[in-house]
Amino acid sequence: MAATLSLGLVAAGPLTADKILIDKSDRTLTLFRRGVSILQIRNIRMGAEPVGHKHFEGDERTPEGRYYVSERKADSRYHRALRISYPNTRDRAFAARNGRSPGGDVMIHGQPNFSPFSRLGWNWTDGCVAVSDREMDRVWQLVPIGTPIDIRP
Repeated sequence: MAATLSLGLVAAGPLTADKILIDKSDRTLTLFRRGVSILQIRNIRMGAEPVGHKHFEGDERTPEGRYYVSERKADSRYHRALRISYPNTRDRAFAARNGRSPGGDVMIHGQPNFSPFSRLGWNWTDGCVAVSDREMDRVWQLVPIGTPIDIRP
């Protein structure tokens, strides 16, 4: 299994992440609680153009920068999904200066509901971050709305 769980000392109560770190070059998604890694998923899938920051709708890039989880979608076409707050003010301004749409609907999600495979083996999204459905179930349990997301190149 690609996900590893490492638990640190956490106060009593439900275990939830307070930060998500997505490292595009390492292809990892790590959940943190009080500075301690509580879940790391390796070999994540991203946009079909994985290098560089997302600027425009249709560029198939995964954004880079600081965002947050703005919505949880249990009824996603990709198992389950957490909406990333892209585009932010800076992203919208850049796109507007260039007369383009910044796009949107960027998520952390599972695999397509119509796929017979547990994990597609290439960068296939239009800018989202994809993990296996099993990994997404674990992320879903740990990540509330409002959780900060740091996406690094």
